[in-house]
Amino acid sequence: MSRLVYVLNGPNLNLLGKRQPHIYGHETLADVERDCRALAGELGLTLRFHQSNREYEIIDWIHEAREEAGGIVINPAAFTHTSVAVLDALNTFEGPVIECHISNVHKREAFRHHSYVSLRADGVIAGFGTQGYQLALRRVARLIDDKAA
Repeated sequence: MSRLVYVLNGPNLNLLGKRQPHIYGHETLADVERDCRALAGELGLTLRFHQSNREYEIIDWIHEAREEAGGIVINPAAFTHTSVAVLDALNTFEGPVIECHISNVHKREAFRHHSYVSLRADGVIAGFGTQGYQLALRRVARLIDDKAA
């Protein structure tokens, strides 16, 4: 099984560290990518790290992952609560999917409590700040290993 993992980030995450730091912290998406790549090296994973404010690009990356990747870590951001299209794309992917949120969405506005992506995700991480990405990568690596065994 492929040890390539796609780490996909949805809308406004390009502003991480600048947008609402009291909720999302001061780390940038570049900091998150750097930390993910360091951990991926330790876990024997290869990463494709992407961010888009466009739903169709995220869907295209999920379709691409179908052919190449062993797992997906996705922070769909606002698409979490709105996108049946992202859910449908994820439903075509056979490897493990971990949904990751920086904030604890369950302590926030009521509309953030529903996730379409969770209907497909093998696990959900929320409220651990940007460390949630590392937790997600560790879990994806374990699921890939378990599937290969």
